[in-house]
Amino acid sequence: MLRRLDLRGAPLPRTAALRALLPRAEQDVDAALHQVRPIVDAVRERGVEAALEFAERFERVRPSGVRVPTQTCHGALAALDPAVRAALETSIERARRVHADQRRTDIVTRVAPGGTVTERFLPVQRVGLYAPGGLAVYPSSVVMNVVPAQAAGVGSIVLASPPQAEHGGLPHPTVLGAAALLGVEEVWAVGGAQAVALLAYGGTDTDGAELDPVDMVTGPGNIYVTAAKRLLRGLIGIDAEAGTTEIAVLADDTADPVHVAADLISQAEHDPAAASVLVTSSQELVEAVDRELEQRVAATKHGERIRTALTGPQSGVVLVEDLDAGLTVVDAYAAEHLEIQTRDARDVALRVRNAGAIFVGPYAPVSLGDYCAGSNHVLPTGGCARHSAGLSVQTFLKGVHVVEYTEDALRAVADDVVTLAGAEDLPAHGEAVTARFAR
Repeated sequence: MLRRLDLRGAPLPRTAALRALLPRAEQDVDAALHQVRPIVDAVRERGVEAALEFAERFERVRPSGVRVPTQTCHGALAALDPAVRAALETSIERARRVHADQRRTDIVTRVAPGGTVTERFLPVQRVGLYAPGGLAVYPSSVVMNVVPAQAAGVGSIVLASPPQAEHGGLPHPTVLGAAALLGVEEVWAVGGAQAVALLAYGGTDTDGAELDPVDMVTGPGNIYVTAAKRLLRGLIGIDAEAGTTEIAVLADDTADPVHVAADLISQAEHDPAAASVLVTSSQELVEAVDRELEQRVAATKHGERIRTALTGPQSGVVLVEDLDAGLTVVDAYAAEHLEIQTRDARDVALRVRNAGAIFVGPYAPVSLGDYCAGSNHVLPTGGCARHSAGLSVQTFLKGVHVVEYTEDALRAVADDVVTLAGAEDLPAHGEAVTARFAR
């Protein structure tokens, strides 16, 4: 079922060439910009009215307004299946424990006698968190966005999620229930590029209530959400340009083919464009995984979607000479989710440089991280794990330097400031220092 790329028998290509060989989901954000720009412009000019028109066009439902009444969210929470509520509570509790440890404290550095620089970590004031709809409902994404924002101390949070025709123009009730469980009081029924634009520009709701703009938008979405985030970056901060989900499994001959196949399928279930990649030196494992995939895909609920993802050019098997070569490949691929199913899996995991999150051994599948590991599942895709990290408390914090110098401390460095100002032909910079000692 999976395409095979055999890199055995010769030295691995250099990094750039290796990246070009590996399976990868294609996501042309630039191509989507021309479709998104008119949507963003319309929301900037006409606000809520334009957002509701796009909801009618894309979601086939026109909500009566954007803001979801608080009592509606609390009603959705009361109506939640008790097992779903209990599972969400477990997910929230574990995520809060992990993210609480990420909160940073102020750092004071004494540069010289009488001169200090304090780095303060201040939360973004107001954020918009996006929970996608579409092929699936994602209350887990509500948890993953809200928990780190709250742990960072963000004072004002608005959750946006697409209106759904089958739910009377409201977001999915499980999303609303999760928001209420987390204490989020402001929820907007708006999705897609128009959601990002409305979060960025704000507007006036149909009942005359003001919808205040946000300073930052985070959360996964489709290519149009991503294109809108790219277009509006600068007016707002964003977490990342999230693409289609992906999993890579680095495995050797000790890996259980049942585990590997089940995990590849679990990510393929998200989207026909999802990427599932196996990197291994074991031909026997490849054959066993292929047999397992054929049986499992035929028996699973979303078999057609999964088969499309697994047989697409973004998925495949990469055969390598040995574990060292496998590590080189997974570092070049820089997966959103990377599983290590090898001997001494923890030691191998500690050698990995590029991954959004690493899942170690046979009992840490990616789906654990999706829900209840305590880690965050909003992660960099498309190779961005080479330079970017997943959503965390740090996403919502700004480092601000507070500079305090006494007169003596400034005097001690004045000549250096004047010299450097002169070297840059900015004499007024130096005069701003010498003026303080001229009298």
